[in-house]
Amino acid sequence: MIKSYPTKKSFYRTLVSLNTAASTMHKLVLFASGSGSNVENIANYFEDNNEIKVAAVFTNKTDAGVIDRCKRLGIPCYSFTNAAYLDPSFIDIIKSFSPSLIVLAGFLKKISPSFVEAFENKIVNVHPALLPKFGGKGMYGMNVHKAVVSAGEIETGITIHWVDEIYDNGATIAQFRVRLDGTETPEEVAQKVHELEYQYFPKTIESLL
Repeated sequence: MIKSYPTKKSFYRTLVSLNTAASTMHKLVLFASGSGSNVENIANYFEDNNEIKVAAVFTNKTDAGVIDRCKRLGIPCYSFTNAAYLDPSFIDIIKSFSPSLIVLAGFLKKISPSFVEAFENKIVNVHPALLPKFGGKGMYGMNVHKAVVSAGEIETGITIHWVDEIYDNGATIAQFRVRLDGTETPEEVAQKVHELEYQYFPKTIESLL
């Protein structure tokens, strides 16, 4: 099952653009599982851009905070069950938005091989560490930051990369780093990494279009 959520305003200026400039508009479809802070940051970054818009957001959590963010921002948002995700028609639904890129913005579900094949070289993820360190199954969010602190790393950062069938394995697009002095808590490391995501993820997405 796929559920849509009404927005509090009209598609934050994208509706007219998507309907009248479909041939030139770069449309982004975002996937998120949590609060959606990166989704909001990306949407705000492109709000006044006449060539790039967030067309829709999909989440695998019916209670994800990103749903309320999308309602407030006026971005169409859809939640989906695991059964819907595995149904071949799910790919057709995503294709109906004609996305130039699919952006994983805090999406914690593994992308299926059929989805990767359908959108080859179109799926981008941001990982909260400097891959290949601290990547792989189970390495997300605070799990990563706790591991960074435990390992005594002198730096951390983000890796923006293409997505393939293996966790955190796709080709690296860009990495951005921040120094650590060894006194940070995992929560403080997380804050530094979030700042990198907010600053560089939208710009990197833009550079790919």
